[in-house]
Amino acid sequence: MLRFPGQGPRDSHDVVIGPLDLTARVDEALAVQALAFGLGADEIAVRRQIVLRHLTYPGAHALGATTLDGRLVGFVYGMPNDRAHWWSTVVEPYLRGRGQDGWLDDSFVITELHVHPRFQNRGIGRALITTITDTAAEPRSILSAIDFDSPARGLYRSLGYEDLARQVMFPSAPKPYAVMGAPLPLRHR
Repeated sequence: MLRFPGQGPRDSHDVVIGPLDLTARVDEALAVQALAFGLGADEIAVRRQIVLRHLTYPGAHALGATTLDGRLVGFVYGMPNDRAHWWSTVVEPYLRGRGQDGWLDDSFVITELHVHPRFQNRGIGRALITTITDTAAEPRSILSAIDFDSPARGLYRSLGYEDLARQVMFPSAPKPYAVMGAPLPLRHR
């Protein structure tokens, strides 16, 4: 069962959603991302430095999904968007071409959201993203996802995200991405 801190009695199948010190647990989080996203050791090493840098940005924070024995099985992190950040500079021309570049202002960007494959389809990803965006001061949220019909894109659509731009190419990424946006609060169901 999915639980939040302080909710009733627990059992051994519970997964708890709560604050995550991602700096301290970055290697555990990246191990989950590697399994969920199919990344190799070299990609993880690069992403480790990126995550640690992101966590120094104003407003960046993370949530984790942990088992009762403390094992991290999912995480999300994000921050208020800044047009000067690398991600924004890459997606801005694609958004501007569709008249959607205003989404880069006053938005909370979901930087990463991953759930261990054995824990997917239990509502953990939904709980992570709705909980982190519920604390955002911004009126909307943006994110990018690989541009094909995937369970992740289905989740984002069910939460209210819509495509703002498609076929977005990131340097060194072999597949195109879609940039999606949603007004906050997200749909919880």
